[in-house]
Amino acid sequence: MADKQPKFESSLKKLEEVVKKLEAGDLPLDQSLKVFEEGVSLAQFCEKSLEEASGKVEKLMTDSEGKKKQVPL
Repeated sequence: MADKQPKFESSLKKLEEVVKKLEAGDLPLDQSLKVFEEGVSLAQFCEKSLEEASGKVEKLMTDSEGKKKQVPL
């Protein structure tokens, strides 16, 4: 089954494109607002993805007693 959520990497790339469009400053106000809204949505998705990944890493690095442990990379 295909994952319906966008991947972090593609969302980050789209967010970078949004930033470039807004920095160019040549969009009309209404289009700028739409692009900005898209950027906010992408930023929220990326932040959530990073928080989830961080939580997984933290869980993997905690021993059975709940103490943090160092794991060689």
